[in-house]
Amino acid sequence: MAWNEPGGNKPNDPWKPRKDQGPPDLDELFKKLFGMFSKKSDGGGNRPGSNGSSLPIGRLLLIFGVLGAIVFIATGFYTVEQAERAVVLQFGKFDREELAGLQWRIPLVEQVLKVNVDEIQGYDHKAHMITRDQNIVDVSLNVQFRVDDARNFFLAIESPINSLQHATSSALRHVVGGESMDSVITDGRQKVAVDVKQRLQEYLTRYKSGLYVTKVSIENTQPPLDVKEAFDDVIRAKEDKDRYINEAEAYRNRIIPEARGQGQRQIEEASAYRGEVVAESQGDANRFNQVLTEYSKAPVVTRDRLYLETMEKVYGDNPKVMISTEGTGNLMYLPIDKLLSGEVIKSKSTEIVRPSEVQNRGLIPLEQQIPVIRRKLEREGR
Repeated sequence: MAWNEPGGNKPNDPWKPRKDQGPPDLDELFKKLFGMFSKKSDGGGNRPGSNGSSLPIGRLLLIFGVLGAIVFIATGFYTVEQAERAVVLQFGKFDREELAGLQWRIPLVEQVLKVNVDEIQGYDHKAHMITRDQNIVDVSLNVQFRVDDARNFFLAIESPINSLQHATSSALRHVVGGESMDSVITDGRQKVAVDVKQRLQEYLTRYKSGLYVTKVSIENTQPPLDVKEAFDDVIRAKEDKDRYINEAEAYRNRIIPEARGQGQRQIEEASAYRGEVVAESQGDANRFNQVLTEYSKAPVVTRDRLYLETMEKVYGDNPKVMISTEGTGNLMYLPIDKLLSGEVIKSKSTEIVRPSEVQNRGLIPLEQQIPVIRRKLEREGR
């Protein structure tokens, strides 16, 4: 039956709305969408007599919009490692600084710049320098650094690494220009490294480079090749000088304690000798005073006793005694020590007998010789 034939409301009447028409169902919408993409190219849902229908453009845009939003949000996530720092730029302007962890940015609006702040980097620098004494020296050094401030590293200056290299050259020239060549080549290298590190860090802080210098080490310092041999001779002479100084110091450290010990020993010996002499002198003085007291009581007896004691001491210490015989002009030699010991020894010039044989042989005993000698001395006025 045609739609324009009489008979009431027909389901195919286009001029009268259907009672069951309402808002579209989302499940049915997605089914139709997936069904449309699953059809073969020759199936054609738009051909006359087919049961399918074309999907509206608005619904396609909605689906693509949802998918695009999901992709947009997913692409905004990024990860910052533990040793890294991230700087977020919004339309090219600094917005924030992110630490380690999972972070999110607005895609196409915010840009993320990451840098490792724990990594130690380094580079070598070589240059020809003029020292304070107008000499030329070749210096090679190594600079080690790391990123200390991520924001200044990316935004403060255009190229922090190039700035570091230029600052190193400037600091090195300033320090070496204030030192002598002998100091730079020999024992002043460590001081040069310390001064260069300090001045270089001052430059980088002033530039806001975001870099921190961890170490500066002097690798090599030498004069130009044309004069290197002469400077090697200077270095050897300096080494010889240091060796001689060390040897002299060692000799001084050895000889001075010995000399001090000998001096102290002599001082102690002199002190002991002084005490001995003083004590002996005091004893002699005391003894003389005692003798003087006794002499004042009995002068003759005391004089004779002193004379006898003196003669005993003189003849007791001397083993050979010469006695002048009166009237003959001859000298008699008496070995008193041998006589007292009782030995009998015969020699070409002397004959020693026992004391028991003195009278038998006509010899004068010692106790009889002493008065004779005393009387002779008195006659001579001694």
